[in-house]
Amino acid sequence: MNDWTAGYIADINYTFGYYQELNPLWNKLAFLYGGYMPPEINTACELGFGQGMSINFHAAASACSWYGTDFNPSHACYAQNLAAVSGADVKLYDESFLDFCSRQDLPDFDYIGLHGIWSWVSGENRAIIVDFIRRKLRVGGVVYISYNTLPGWSTFAPVRHLMTEHANTIGVEGHGIVSRVDGALDFMEKLLLTNPDYTKLNPLIADRLKSIKQQNRHYLAHEYFNHDWQPMHFATLAECLEPAKLTYVCSGNYLEQVNILNLNPEQLSFLNDIADPIFRESVRDFIVNQQFRRDFWVKGGLKLSNLERTDALKALRVVLVTHKKSIRYKIRGRLGDSVMNEAIYDPIIDLLADHTPKTLGELETELSKANMSFGQLLEAIMILISAGYLAVAQEASVINQAKQHTDKLNSHLINKSRGSNDITYLASPVTGGGFSVGLNQQLFLLSTQQGGSSAVELAQSVWQILASQGRRLIHQGNVLESAEENIAELTSQAAEFLEYQLPILKALYIV
Repeated sequence: MNDWTAGYIADINYTFGYYQELNPLWNKLAFLYGGYMPPEINTACELGFGQGMSINFHAAASACSWYGTDFNPSHACYAQNLAAVSGADVKLYDESFLDFCSRQDLPDFDYIGLHGIWSWVSGENRAIIVDFIRRKLRVGGVVYISYNTLPGWSTFAPVRHLMTEHANTIGVEGHGIVSRVDGALDFMEKLLLTNPDYTKLNPLIADRLKSIKQQNRHYLAHEYFNHDWQPMHFATLAECLEPAKLTYVCSGNYLEQVNILNLNPEQLSFLNDIADPIFRESVRDFIVNQQFRRDFWVKGGLKLSNLERTDALKALRVVLVTHKKSIRYKIRGRLGDSVMNEAIYDPIIDLLADHTPKTLGELETELSKANMSFGQLLEAIMILISAGYLAVAQEASVINQAKQHTDKLNSHLINKSRGSNDITYLASPVTGGGFSVGLNQQLFLLSTQQGGSSAVELAQSVWQILASQGRRLIHQGNVLESAEENIAELTSQAAEFLEYQLPILKALYIV
C-alpha cells in the first residue's frame, strides 16, 4: 500500500503559526543591510505551507501573486478556505513536492520560501526542491530556507533518535501520536534519572528536555517525530543548492546581522580573516553553536556600491508597531543581554510615535540635529525590528490595494475567535503580513465592530462569549472563577486595549 505521507507526521495537524521571515518585504532590509539589491517580487511560492497562515497573510496583504502546496489535505483545505474568504491572488494545492514541482501551469517565481521543510523531508524531496528552484526561480530571484543546523543539534540528535525509536517501537500506535510523544518524553526522563555517561558529558540535555516537555504537542510531533530529520551544516546546504546557481546573501534573522550583539572582538576579528564566505559561515555557526538558520539566497544577485546601498536604505519606510510604554530597552543576543542606549533609541521612537510610516531618510534628517549618524540609525532600526517594535512598511499604493483583501480575511478571523483561540494573528496591509493580536484583543475588536465603545461595554460583551463556553481568565497564575472577577479583569484589559492597542491596529489598517 502506498504511504502518501512519505514518513511525515500527518495524523495530527500542524500549529497555526505565522512566520514573518516568509514575508517578501522582510528580505528588503536584510538584502540592503547585506549590500545586495533586493529584487522586485511579483510572483511568489511557498513550499509546505502548513495551515496556510503565512501564505494567506502575505497574499492578502501584498500585491504579489502566490502559489503553494502542502501535501496534507486537511491543511490545504483550511488554507484554501482562507484564500476564498480574502479573494487574494493565491493558488493552493494539496500535492506532493514531486507532483507540484512537475506542474506545467506554474509561472517563474521571483521568490520561493521554505519554512520548516528542508530538515524534515527525505533526500529525494530535497533534490526535487533544488531542481524546482533551478527551473522556476527567475534570475535575480530570492530563496528563503530555514532549517535545523549543525553543530547546534549535535548533542541532542541521539536523544531525538531514542524518542522516535520509542514512539515507533514501544508507543501504542492506536492511541495516536500525542500519546506516543508523551510516552517518549516520559521514557527519556526516566532514562536520564539513571545518570547515563552521555549526560555527564552533555549536562545541558536535562534542561533541554525539560524545556521541550512544556511545548505544544502538535509542534513537537512535527518537529521531532517525522521519519526524516536531518540537521545540516551550512556548507552542506550550500553544496546541495549549487545546481540551482544560488549565492548566499545573509541571515533572515536581523539580529544575527548585528555582530556586536553576537560576537566578541576576538571572534569577529577571527571571522573577518576568513575570505571564503561559505567557510566563514560554517565557522561562525561553530562559534555560536547555531541550532537553526534562516537564510536568504539569490540567483545572480547584484552587489550595490556604498552610495547605491545608502540611497536605497534611505528610501525604505518603517513604522512603529507598539506603544512607547511597551518598549524595554534591552535586547538579548548571543553574548547575553545588552542595554539599548535610550539617548539613541528614544528620539527614533518619538519620531515614529504617531505610527505613520517614515523613510530612513526622513528620520536621518531629523536625527542629524542630534548628531546621530546614519550608521547608528541603521543599526538601531535593525535592533528595533528584531525586538518587534518596528516593521518595514509598504508603499501607500500597495497598502490601499491590499486592504480590500485584508479586511475580508481579518473580519473572518475575528469572527472565528468567538469559538477558537488557535489563531493569534491578523493581517496588516501596511507591513505586508501578519501582526500578533491575542484572543481577547480580537474579541474586543469584534465588540467595537458591533457598536461597543467603552471598556465596560467591551468587557461585558467578551464575557458573554467566554462564559457561554465555560472559559475563564487567568490572572497572575490563578483562574478567575466568579463573573465579577472575570469582568473586572476584562474591563482593565479593555481600557488598555482602547487606549494603547486599538490606535495601532487602526494605523496598521488591520481595522
